[in-house]
Amino acid sequence: MADRSFLDWPFFEDHHRVLAEELDAWASVAAERIDHNDIDKACAQFVAKLGQDGWLRHSAVDPRSADSRMDVRSLCIVRETLARHDGLADFAFAMQGLGTGAISLFGNAAQQSEWLTKTRSGEAISAFALTEPQSGSDVANSAMSAVPAGGHYVLNGQKTWISNGGIADVYTVFARTGEAPGARGLSAFIVPAGLPGFHITERLETIAPHPLATLQFDNCRVPKEYLIGDAGQGFKIAMSVLDVFRPTVAAAALGFARRALDESLKRVTTRQIQGASLFDLQMVQGHIADMAVDIDAAALLVYRAAWMKDMGVPRITREAAMAKLFATDRAQEVIDKAVQLHGGDGVRSGQKVEELYRDIRALRIYEGASDVQRVVIARQARAAFEEA
Repeated sequence: MADRSFLDWPFFEDHHRVLAEELDAWASVAAERIDHNDIDKACAQFVAKLGQDGWLRHSAVDPRSADSRMDVRSLCIVRETLARHDGLADFAFAMQGLGTGAISLFGNAAQQSEWLTKTRSGEAISAFALTEPQSGSDVANSAMSAVPAGGHYVLNGQKTWISNGGIADVYTVFARTGEAPGARGLSAFIVPAGLPGFHITERLETIAPHPLATLQFDNCRVPKEYLIGDAGQGFKIAMSVLDVFRPTVAAAALGFARRALDESLKRVTTRQIQGASLFDLQMVQGHIADMAVDIDAAALLVYRAAWMKDMGVPRITREAAMAKLFATDRAQEVIDKAVQLHGGDGVRSGQKVEELYRDIRALRIYEGASDVQRVVIARQARAAFEEA
């Protein structure tokens, strides 16, 4: 069983500990009941089940409550717990939150009531459409346009590597409205699936299967009331959403790493070599120790960032970047050690550590690649030095 002693850290309140306990019991059963052979269907089933059983209430603010807010520690606990059990379950939950994060943080009452009610219940699947072919990490270089035309904006352009692309019911789409050059000229829109001029042009396959697609917009007319916040706020909105959800990517990596350590301990304590358990080898003990240290260090960074956001710190760009960089990179190392400790079984298709090896790699790229996080951290360090 995964170590839960971290829940006694001062970052958490009693309701977080209850959430972790109850979700762990739920996930241990639910994950086994979903057929993963059809990825689109499996994701839809996970969303429906997560909504039906109430877990998606943590993915967005409650539109019925004026005081509702995002609890980032709960988001991280949910993602860590689901990832430890099933990567696709984590993906399904995460995209419900990320896809509607802009509506949670900046949407008006009508937008929240219309869409968050549906995504929190699992009735609708959401997606976050920011990346373009020429602008992955460079959001300010986005070229997709949104031109006012009467009571609508007319969208033209392309988005790619969009999670839930092709199965989502609603997309948060960022496009250039031109109030200023660069980052200051972007806006965010709610785009329901099925609007004329909105097409899925390609489904993308990766080493860890998820629904991914390229989206094409050809004179797609979006009602002006589907603008999120004010025109020209798109970059601010996108960065604010990523501030909240980057620590949760780190939490998912943490969940993968914890599962890898559990699988490794099970392996080395039951596998015999020369009349003794594999664990008795000092080199193996060294690997296990390194894995445990990396996991605890990552957890401290993850939940520090989440705690700071929950305590009202306006921006946690530095802390979120540190958490994502360290947790995803170290989880890759932890899982690589787990594969090594499993020997041939570690690279055998269908084995849990082989699945984890494929699952972890994308986390070092999406929502800000590791090298981009290094740039963010370095710039924050320089700014702090110059202010001192």
